[in-house]
Amino acid sequence: MARKDNAAAKPEVADLAGMVEYQAGSIVSRTLIDKKAGTVTLFAFDAGQALSEHTAPYDAMVCVLDGQAEIRIAGAPFTLSAGQMIVMPANQPHAVKALSGFKMMLVMVRA
Repeated sequence: MARKDNAAAKPEVADLAGMVEYQAGSIVSRTLIDKKAGTVTLFAFDAGQALSEHTAPYDAMVCVLDGQAEIRIAGAPFTLSAGQMIVMPANQPHAVKALSGFKMMLVMVRA
């Protein structure tokens, strides 16, 4: 379903949280849009799974779809739950840890 071309996408209603499933002991991802200007990717983290601290050259927005996670940005911890979002500024170190089963949509803006 990832869109890389410039063709018009067929409009359809989707349940974001239902588009990616939990897998025991894993982090699962599904790319919905992958274009030069940015990406939209869904993630499902099993409880306790984490992405270690890293940086990205672009701003990114995390929208929590299910569960709860701790997101650290430049060393500051933020606890987010379903329905909440946070922006991770470009070039700021950040990390993600699932406090429970946790699903998120990551929107990265490259342009």
